[in-house]
Amino acid sequence: MDLNGKVAVVTGSGRGLGLAYAEALAASGAAVVVNDVDAGAAAAAVERIGAAGGRAVAEVGAVGSAETAEALVARAVDAFGRLDVMVTNAGVLRDRVLWKMSDEDFDTVVRVHLRGTFTCVRAAVARMREQGEGGRIVVAGSPAGQRGNFGQTNYAAAKAGIAAMVRTWAMELAKAGITANAVIPVAATAMTRTIPAFAPHVDALEQHGTPLPDGLRKGEGFGTPEDVASLVTYLASDASADVTGQCIGIGGDKLALWSHPQEVSVAYADGGWSADAIAAAWPVTVGRVPETYGIPAPRI
Repeated sequence: MDLNGKVAVVTGSGRGLGLAYAEALAASGAAVVVNDVDAGAAAAAVERIGAAGGRAVAEVGAVGSAETAEALVARAVDAFGRLDVMVTNAGVLRDRVLWKMSDEDFDTVVRVHLRGTFTCVRAAVARMREQGEGGRIVVAGSPAGQRGNFGQTNYAAAKAGIAAMVRTWAMELAKAGITANAVIPVAATAMTRTIPAFAPHVDALEQHGTPLPDGLRKGEGFGTPEDVASLVTYLASDASADVTGQCIGIGGDKLALWSHPQEVSVAYADGGWSADAIAAAWPVTVGRVPETYGIPAPRI
């Protein structure tokens, strides 16, 4: 992929998946604005990209507010003259079961993931529409947002909302030549290290460089941040001009397209449905094969 001449912002790119995205975009020729709440991590990322021959600058700040979003766009324009790609990756976790989740736990996660995606994309789109040359919006979804996940009411809700925003933005931005897609990653990160089945493999990878086994890469679609970064690079490129409104999964050796919510079974009753009629019809019509929920446990 040739991204020469393009400018990208990647939020939460001081480490982990975001850093992999920023490095991959820079390696393909894009100039990158690295964003992180940790000034040291942002500076180190910029140094790494520069040492590899890329171009990058840092903009430190927590996503969520309109002010931070506008500062990120302004940094791109001031440093490189334009903005072509917005990648919203920044995130936090406050995992609790429902009855133990505080208002602060809920609001913090929604503010960073959902509101942060909204404000950053809104600011980026304003600039892209002004430039009149199209653009690329790449946001971070999650299997939790597609399926739900135990202990993640806040995170799953935010990620499901992000998927819905992508489908809306694909319609709203089409005329301007701006695409919007969500990446659904499954990779070795600080978050997936908390999953017992993955933890020893993540530790071995990070501490000793031990490759992930095929049972993970193929069977679970679980890989490295760099595996995911290739999809971000593709979605940032001209090659993906006809791809928009999609939730695309990637991890290890697996690439997947997630379905959108849709009716899978219907029934009709003349004059409408009474509660008794629904109770009688449910197990033999629309409820005969109920939809599953939750992220399946790893089979390793």
